[in-house]
Amino acid sequence: MSVPTSHSSLDEQVALWRQFLSRRQAIHAVDVAELEDHLREQVAGLVEAGLAQDEAFLIAVKRMGDLDSLSREFAREHSERLWKQLVASPEGVTTVTRQESVVAWALAFGAALALKLPALFGITMEEHEHFYLRNAPFFSLPMLTGYFAWKRRLAPATVRWLALAFVCAAVFANVYPVRETGSTAILAFVHLPVALWLVVGIAYAGGRWSQVAGRMDFIRFSGELFIYFALIAMGGGVLAAFLAMIFESIGIKVEAFLGTWLIPCGAAGAVVIASWLVEAKQSVIENMAPVLTRLFTPLFAAVLVTFLGALLWTGNGVNIERDMLIAFDALLVVVLALVLYSISARDSTAPAGGFDVLQVVLLVCALLADAVALWAIAGRISEWGLTPNRVAVLGINLILLVNLAWSTVLYFRFLRHRGSFTALERWQTGYLPVYAAWAALVVIVFPPLFGFA
Repeated sequence: MSVPTSHSSLDEQVALWRQFLSRRQAIHAVDVAELEDHLREQVAGLVEAGLAQDEAFLIAVKRMGDLDSLSREFAREHSERLWKQLVASPEGVTTVTRQESVVAWALAFGAALALKLPALFGITMEEHEHFYLRNAPFFSLPMLTGYFAWKRRLAPATVRWLALAFVCAAVFANVYPVRETGSTAILAFVHLPVALWLVVGIAYAGGRWSQVAGRMDFIRFSGELFIYFALIAMGGGVLAAFLAMIFESIGIKVEAFLGTWLIPCGAAGAVVIASWLVEAKQSVIENMAPVLTRLFTPLFAAVLVTFLGALLWTGNGVNIERDMLIAFDALLVVVLALVLYSISARDSTAPAGGFDVLQVVLLVCALLADAVALWAIAGRISEWGLTPNRVAVLGINLILLVNLAWSTVLYFRFLRHRGSFTALERWQTGYLPVYAAWAALVVIVFPPLFGFA
């Protein structure tokens, strides 16, 4: 049954699509009519989900292209129109889309204002740098959580719990009498955003956090947000450089303005704007994070294989200095991110292929590298004793070890047709709260445990 629509723009697009199909001798009029029924049903479903009609039509054609080669050719030949719609607002922009953009920009402006609010009480960036570092997550993340709470129409009770989480985090971040340059203060600065990112995820999932699909959507969003934020940051860097250059030409120094206003306020607001861009565009183009993942997975696998081979060949131990261990852990986190985004982009019903074998190689190498790092950390602790940094590094490496080990087991089962790919998805998404819980433990327990050192 064809789904009627009162918008002439959709009828014009469908007419163009029908005209394209009708030019093919291999397809009959009755087939075109049947395909049109399916197309309109797809469009209606996407419009009900909140998309604009032009976006819904393009996505529906792409989906039809998965079933029909003629529709696929139509989508390919009309790709130019797709890109035009990505960079220019169509005439039929819905009220909801405009409202979302207004809310996003207002919250971004609010994040920028929140960053300058402490200055009204004499807490300036120049004189209280550690205060701003300690409270950095509270300028943007509450605004971002509020954006998703508004968009997902979260229940008031859920919003209150999310707000309470931020209030408790702010208390623990500021009431402890820690030394500003002490180990526990630095650890809290690093781990606090990780713990609060889980709060953002609950708001983003909008009641679907208990579902694997909801948590996997948040993983995809996080990767896309990182990419968009990086692009905005690069553009902002170019803007700042040109701003400094042109004002320098007339003898005006703007470095103070850039360092205390434009760059920090822009960064605070960019978190919300980048998130809005991900939400606005993720249904129209293929996500970038999984594409980059397929590019870098073989490269990182080659690096780890080469490293392990060199380790065995030379017999040298791993440098156990703090900076080296932090860099080592960062590498393992990147590897885990590659695995996560590969999983997020993969059809769970598709059979195992060559890229899956490469994923297992990457996991095994990361697992061995983590074991080497743990051995080095254990040696350092046995020789020099426990410190906040060593315990923090030991904890995150053990958490990574468990995640990597069981992921490897599940992937092996999938390759040997003894398990499903869904089990791997469930394990990875279900393990996310472990990282947030460990981060919260570092922020709350470590300072008093180690004498606020």
